Amino acid sequence: MSYWPLVGIALVVIGFALRFNPLLVVAVAAVVTGLLGGLELVPVIEALGKAFNDNRYISVTWIILPVIGLLERYGLQQRARTLIESVRGATMGRLLLLYLGFRQITAAIGMKDIGGHPQTVRPLIAPMAEAAAEKSHGELAEDDREQVLGMAAATDNVGLFFGEDIFFAIASILLIQGVFESYGYPLTPLQLSVWAIPTAICAFIIHGGRVLNFDRRLGQRTGKAGGVA
Repeated sequence: MSYWPLVGIALVVIGFALRFNPLLVVAVAAVVTGLLGGLELVPVIEALGKAFNDNRYISVTWIILPVIGLLERYGLQQRARTLIESVRGATMGRLLLLYLGFRQITAAIGMKDIGGHPQTVRPLIAPMAEAAAEKSHGELAEDDREQVLGMAAATDNVGLFFGEDIFFAIASILLIQGVFESYGYPLTPLQLSVWAIPTAICAFIIHGGRVLNFDRRLGQRTGKAGGVA
């Protein structure tokens, strides 16, 4: 057995440690591993091309990034901030609570890609939450602003994680079904989905409480109570 192909792993570690371009590091490591494994250069490239073609649906995700970049370039975040500032009674807590419910419901019916960090949180929810917090509490300190952005991202995570299990055709439900069936407990995906509803409700209550409590504490730190939801 030859251990030379393991050099590819070392290249990945070194490349990431030196902060080289991750895509370039992985591609070079794959080619080096193939060559050290006894393959010719052309078969190695063919294998990489076949793997990309077989999993090309993954690359569709990247199509949205230039679109989001263009929208931000032409003022999407500023428009989002202006919109939330014009809504009477809008607070950061209420905004994130509303988004949490929206994220859970849409994920529960299989629309898990309708939200997300690149396409929704960064260009819309985060700047709107920041604007709502500033509207209620005044100018934020840098640490407070970072916590607002982090809470916006966490809200998306919680909503998706505890909402998608209600959708019976999701991969996690099918995996759970397979595990139970292997131990002699035959359950349908629908049965598992139904029992995910109480967990989703608890997640909504717990994280919703965290969001509202954070809004209150933010108001106390800034000396303004206008953001108490």
